[in-house]
Amino acid sequence: MASTRPFHAALLSLTLALPAFAAGPAVWGEGMMVKVRPGTAARSATEVRLTAARNEFVSFQVALHGGDTGLKGVRAKLPALEGPATLTGPDVTLYREALITTKQASVAGEPVGAWPDGLVPDRDELAGETRNAFPFDVPAGESRALWVDVHVPQGAPAGDYTGTVTVEADGGFQRQVTARLTVVDAALPSTSSLPSAFLLWPPHVCRAHMGREDCTAEELQPLLERYQRMALEHRFTLSSLFPRKPWPPEWRCFDATWGPYMEGTAPTRLPGARMTSLEYVGPLDAANLKDFTAHMKDKGWLDRAYVQLGDEPPYGTTFAQVQANGDLVRQAAPGLRTMLTTNSRELKANDLGDRVDVVVPLVNHLDGTDANFRGDQRETYTAFLKRPGTALWMYQSCMSHGCAYGTNAPENKPGAGWPSYMLDRSAAKARAMEWVTYLEGATGELYYQTVGMLSTAWADQYRYNGNGDGTLFYPGTPQAIGGKTDVPVASMRLKLLRQGMQDYEWLKAVGDAGDPAFARKVARDLIPAASRVSDDSAAFDAARLKLIQRYEELTAGQKPDEGTQPPDAGTQQPGTPTDGSTQQPGTPTDGSTQPPETPTDGGTAPTPDEASGGPSQRPSDVTPDAVSDAQSGGCSTGGGGTAAIAGGLLFAAWALGGMRRRHARVTVPARRR
Repeated sequence: MASTRPFHAALLSLTLALPAFAAGPAVWGEGMMVKVRPGTAARSATEVRLTAARNEFVSFQVALHGGDTGLKGVRAKLPALEGPATLTGPDVTLYREALITTKQASVAGEPVGAWPDGLVPDRDELAGETRNAFPFDVPAGESRALWVDVHVPQGAPAGDYTGTVTVEADGGFQRQVTARLTVVDAALPSTSSLPSAFLLWPPHVCRAHMGREDCTAEELQPLLERYQRMALEHRFTLSSLFPRKPWPPEWRCFDATWGPYMEGTAPTRLPGARMTSLEYVGPLDAANLKDFTAHMKDKGWLDRAYVQLGDEPPYGTTFAQVQANGDLVRQAAPGLRTMLTTNSRELKANDLGDRVDVVVPLVNHLDGTDANFRGDQRETYTAFLKRPGTALWMYQSCMSHGCAYGTNAPENKPGAGWPSYMLDRSAAKARAMEWVTYLEGATGELYYQTVGMLSTAWADQYRYNGNGDGTLFYPGTPQAIGGKTDVPVASMRLKLLRQGMQDYEWLKAVGDAGDPAFARKVARDLIPAASRVSDDSAAFDAARLKLIQRYEELTAGQKPDEGTQPPDAGTQQPGTPTDGSTQQPGTPTDGSTQPPETPTDGGTAPTPDEASGGPSQRPSDVTPDAVSDAQSGGCSTGGGGTAAIAGGLLFAAWALGGMRRRHARVTVPARRR
């Protein structure tokens, strides 16, 4: 065989002899699991591939690099996705990703600087008003991104859909990214199968939107409804967003406002979506507890109502006070569920088992690294869960990064660590919580606050040693995003949380369809332990595709009238298993005897100022090849070169292009990070 060295030498000398040409702007398609920061390098993928069920949201990004010249007046549009039906209107939303600049990292080793998080809509999903997402500029040498949400309606036929995102800028610049969506013959429930209670303190909303803290209930009501609607469209419930004064509320007005959200008649894009929890936020006295419980029972909402007995005892509330609160509720309102953020050790040591109905340990205490909670602790709740009406929920807090300012838990470093809703952690960390919840057999998720730093969210969210701790929304005031109506603005973390909730539906669906062992293996292969959540974004998407494929295999033989929709279990009784497993609690699920990583005592979170008795911190169409593609990806030809290319450079591009053309098909996720 003739040597190729002379050819390579000639090609190298030709390349080195060429003059330096300016790098033009670039536009490319990205999956939802990449955080496009200003320093992200340009890529050339002009196509993204997506898979979804009916009534599922699917997302992707369109990234831009300014090249040597930058881009001015960037605008984008995606009129529709066309296929067996047309997906358009409120089912297709474009957002500009706003940057927030961190000054301190949530976890040592993560970079400090600009991170994408706030999603400014082109046309907002709540009031339907045009906002100021476009136009915007991309500085020379930097990257920016757009987020695209697609909701597949319940009635959309299965099949292949295609849409084109057209990006334009001043000077005649235009590029396109094609989105190819496969809708599988299945549907996700509108009400999440995983109940949740994410808290919201109304005065923070008042301060952020109206510049004061003395808003009346009448002033806040329309705005709080918009926050609840956005939460339900992201598949979680804001359980405590009711004004505390006056208390008790005028029940007729309360029912008129919140009844549609409890009954599933509110105008959400997930038709029939219902709140899965409702917190008692009034004073802890016998008369008010009795009145609240009687009204919840009369309305048929008592199975979703609860009262918190305290806040992370002994730090937020003493155990003596928790015991007294539990006795009071049992006597005055025996049908009202009680909830407490504690763990099995404290539950037993302080004689709380008969006073607590829903126990909510930290993820760090349910599958931990500390000596007292090392490994899977699910078995330690077996005795508690034998009592009818009990349930095991779970929550994350600042212990996912280290609560004390200036410290970090040793296991929390880039590439490892706990689930986390911090904005400067990887997308995988924000998506992982519901996978861990499934693995631990927990049947609900709690989060202590969603608007903790809402008033400064666009500029600063550093709280409890983390960026974004307790703040998942942005205030969509007309001054901030344009338009006329105040609305909540979603963070990227809300989208990732929603994806985690949808992943949970697929895990549950595979289990309900007859193969819970497969679902557990997929989840355990992805997350070996709660403290070992990797930053491998492609692995999450590949795991989801495996679940979809297995679900299609399991349901392929069903009769048409049997349907393939997973049951809507949003109001299931507490404690009911959700994974279809008959495995005894505490039994190892991955067959592994490998010990967890080095233990650490992360401490207990501080009490937030707004916590009023609440917790503080602290398909057959998806082939094996498709899964492999999802992990490896590829690239296609795409924009961004100079207009005039020397003949030698054209030759070099042709010579190298043969290799690239063999990998022209791009399947999202196409990149690991």
